[in-house]
Amino acid sequence: MARTSSTTKDETAANTVSIFERRFQNSPSLYRAPGRVNLIGEHTDYNDGFVMPAAIDFYAYVAIAQRHDRELRIYSENMQEERVLALDSLAGPPTHHWSDYIRGVAAVLQSARVNLRGADLVVNSEVPIGSGLSSSASLEVATATALLAIAGHEIPRPELAKLCQRAENEYTGARCGIMDQFIACSGKSGHALLIDCRSLDSQLLPLSEEVKIVVCNTKVKHNLAAGEYNQRRAGCEAAVRSLKKWLPQIRALRDVSLEQLEKHKAELAPETYRLAHHVVSENARVEQAAGALQRGELRDFGRLMYESHRSLRDDYQVSCKELDLMVGLASRQPGVIGARMTGGGFGGCTVNLVEKDHVAQFVKNVAEGYLSATGITPEIYVCEAADGASKILSC
Repeated sequence: MARTSSTTKDETAANTVSIFERRFQNSPSLYRAPGRVNLIGEHTDYNDGFVMPAAIDFYAYVAIAQRHDRELRIYSENMQEERVLALDSLAGPPTHHWSDYIRGVAAVLQSARVNLRGADLVVNSEVPIGSGLSSSASLEVATATALLAIAGHEIPRPELAKLCQRAENEYTGARCGIMDQFIACSGKSGHALLIDCRSLDSQLLPLSEEVKIVVCNTKVKHNLAAGEYNQRRAGCEAAVRSLKKWLPQIRALRDVSLEQLEKHKAELAPETYRLAHHVVSENARVEQAAGALQRGELRDFGRLMYESHRSLRDDYQVSCKELDLMVGLASRQPGVIGARMTGGGFGGCTVNLVEKDHVAQFVKNVAEGYLSATGITPEIYVCEAADGASKILSC
């Protein structure tokens, strides 16, 4: 029912190496990049706003060894499938196949004048796919880190995050912001990271040792998620175009204050106003939450988490009955500081800050309550804030 990454990560790493050795009859180097949970700041990253993710100790692993041709021969343990990509013919639209993530990363690295070398790769991820914990960005960043290493090339972490974001935008068709790739590159153990998604300035914020990050996976993902995500992004862009009539200096919703938005509410379509209201108010909540963490005022941080969930449910309308149920169950448990949906929405996970002495009871009560209400056994992950991408084994 509950799972901690410490019981799986060493096993996953060793298994990835073993699969590589059997499949390619060679000894690999091993790289990994973490998934993430966003504590607060949802759907703000592609609006040039503020986010506060933490990398978590669930990882995508890439085992790699150089080839002497211009091919990437990739085996996915999760998909139980192999693909071969020619480094000289990576262009093309999304194919909606898992290999698009690797193809996209390789393509954008080459466009950045990295002289890639052919390689054998085994990819193996323990980040739950489709849960909103950024399985795609962890795979992209782990792959990029591995490919750069065998090419003997280094790229600063913020620039690497932007390249991986571009890979996902152009080669999978998901118009994601920069947050997921940035935290997969630059996370730090024991800390959340406040990121300015315009400047890419960031600030580490310590997380109390008395609190655990507990992620509750609803085990549902509604099919409309991808299309609705892109629609909301387009709606935010439409809001900026409308508001520019009165606020010509703005570049994104990040530049709009709540006072300005309310002043021009009547001139906006109701749906456009709702989307903008979430983004503008969420940016303010992120900045307030950073101050709360710096002051050690966890109850204020928790209040802002609940406010964020209500805004995502009512204004942005990306929650669903399962997420709302999970947040409601969590809010009634002893030791809970705050709870909210995390990720794009329409299913996936909630993030909860729970006093460590109450974690076991929280897991039991929430799992039982959710199963009773839905007939679905949730997955609950007790997480630690983790470091970003790294090499963990040399060949």
